[in-house]
Amino acid sequence: MNNNNINITPAAEPLPKPVWRQLVKTTEGRIFSLGIAIALVGLIVMGLVAFWSPHTSRMIGAMSFTNIVFGTIVSMSIGYTAGYGHALVISVNMWAETVMVLLFYPVFVFSVRKLVEFPRLGYFLQRTQAAAERHHVMVRRYGIVGLFAFVAIPFWMTGPLVGSAIGYLLGFPAWLTLSIVIAGNLVTITGWAYLLFGLYTRAAVFGPWAPVLIIGLIILFILASYRLNRRRKIRKHH
Repeated sequence: MNNNNINITPAAEPLPKPVWRQLVKTTEGRIFSLGIAIALVGLIVMGLVAFWSPHTSRMIGAMSFTNIVFGTIVSMSIGYTAGYGHALVISVNMWAETVMVLLFYPVFVFSVRKLVEFPRLGYFLQRTQAAAERHHVMVRRYGIVGLFAFVAIPFWMTGPLVGSAIGYLLGFPAWLTLSIVIAGNLVTITGWAYLLFGLYTRAAVFGPWAPVLIIGLIILFILASYRLNRRRKIRKHH
């Protein structure tokens, strides 16, 4: 791919006055609507599952909530610790993260273009944009392959949300960006699935407390990393 053809300045789609009814008609508006539709389908499936297996339905809800709050690793760990297999654990996490990407991307674009203000999401959007701007030069060198690798290889502050923001900053078409990000995320989740399943299978030999201990340690590590990262940023500002 010729990197010289990559436009780092997003081609702004001409938009009328920023009213929600008009924004829904844009590409980003349709993406947001698709995200809501997929979210509703998942909730309906969760409700139907509750009829014959309330425990499984509750576990789907728990994994979805944990994915949003703590991330993929903790969410998948809970599923495997509860005794569920790849089919359910991978499906639930792909559903949750796909919905988040489809909802986040339009919100990010609207925010960057100053079409809509999201006061409650301001800090999160600024943080994501800052991370995307830090990495987008490196990703730009390799184009589509670089964006795919950025999402697929799990490092701190990489992943589907930052990846979708980078795709926008590079000027990739919306649907191309989302296709690359979702495909890369599937690779990441599948890799974590086999790694975590093996880990928890071995840990269970020591007793039922071992997998739970691992989950607790992972959560503590994530919280500690987040706190250290935030302190580092505060020191830079001062």
